[in-house]
Amino acid sequence: MLNIAELKFDEKGLIPAVVVDARTKKVLTLAYMNRESLQISLEEGRTCFWSRSRQELWRKGETSGNVQRIVSITADCDMDALTVEVDKNGPACHLGEDSCFHNPVFLKDGYQNFTMDSLMELIEGRKAEKKEGSYTTYLFEKGVDKILKKIGEEATEVIIAAKDEDKQETIYEIADLAYHVMVLMVEAGISLEDVRGELASRHVIDHKVKQEKMTK
Repeated sequence: MLNIAELKFDEKGLIPAVVVDARTKKVLTLAYMNRESLQISLEEGRTCFWSRSRQELWRKGETSGNVQRIVSITADCDMDALTVEVDKNGPACHLGEDSCFHNPVFLKDGYQNFTMDSLMELIEGRKAEKKEGSYTTYLFEKGVDKILKKIGEEATEVIIAAKDEDKQETIYEIADLAYHVMVLMVEAGISLEDVRGELASRHVIDHKVKQEKMTK
């Protein structure tokens, strides 16, 4: 593990820290640390920065309650910048936004700022609002049996496309399957965080061997 003494702080004794959501990998904010705030962060397991405007230590969430629990801290190749992955409690931005980076400057034509989280929010909205003409709403109205039937159908389509070694079709069918599984998740009250947490807990996933019953 890196020693703090190896880091390169600027002439003001500061080092930039890019704070990232450990679950979604979304950039939350850009803050600065000095040696003291970094040491406090390491000791307390929560982000502590140096406020350049107030010229004082700033423990994130001290007044707002939006604490950021540290998962990892990594230095860049030049040792003069940090990424801090966190489990956050509430918005990162003082304006109440999830991330401080919410003001679009440029977006390439045809590019959509898609995330699994935004899709999940849309699906949850369809269940809550029951938008007329929406396929997602239709699935919720038909109930869990219809949703499960669609998952079975889409899983079969994935198998067929993969067996045919048709990459593009396999991608298409996997996307369909993922969407229908997410509809089931909303119906069953399962969140993306629940699934992420389960996957994160499987530290030896590459070493697990499925034990199958041997029949004579």
